[in-house]
Amino acid sequence: MARLFHVPLSPHCRKVRLSLAEKKIEVELVEERYWEQDPDFLRRNPAGKVPVLRLDGIMMSESAAICEYIEETRPEPSLLPSDSVQKLEVRRLVSWFDDKFHHEVTSKLLYERVNKKMMKAGYPDSKNVKAGARAIKFHLGYMTWLLNHRRWLAGDTMTLADFAAAAHLSSLDYISDVDWNSCPDVKDWYAKIKSRPAFRSILADQVPGFTPPKHYNDLDF
Repeated sequence: MARLFHVPLSPHCRKVRLSLAEKKIEVELVEERYWEQDPDFLRRNPAGKVPVLRLDGIMMSESAAICEYIEETRPEPSLLPSDSVQKLEVRRLVSWFDDKFHHEVTSKLLYERVNKKMMKAGYPDSKNVKAGARAIKFHLGYMTWLLNHRRWLAGDTMTLADFAAAAHLSSLDYISDVDWNSCPDVKDWYAKIKSRPAFRSILADQVPGFTPPKHYNDLDF
């Protein structure tokens, strides 16, 4: 069985979990307190970051590389289009959420509110929280624009771009940092994607010290 070293609310870990689940790859989840820099974990990934996946006898790190490997070795169901231009768009959007959205929103909200407490690294920086709250409005607006022109974020079929976005938004939704009423098109998209069987384990996550809102695991929220 595959083994994934992860942190439950990490969007990069969640993206890998969604990819594995969509392709029906059984995986053992091992929660890793990576910030403690455990020597055994550093041997698995000298960068000291999650996710780290052991699959096919290979120890893998970096979520983008992991998802590409999964896609190449388990091509069905496909999460990347065969068309080169469409594939480029999927990869662009995955990078958008894992880099730009992560830097402007996730790191300002989730990391300030949750990670600092878990790491015992002090209190949330109110300036960062306010900056993240402003930035998410722009990103939700951009997602709305995409969904007004496409069935899914990158085109007419669900792809890894949708999983990357849903991984970030689900983590933020756990701490009630997504105003779904302000973005009905995004809410409809998220309701559709969170209803997939691949999302079940993510909706079952429980993080000690943090209670998700009632709608978090409601498929018809």
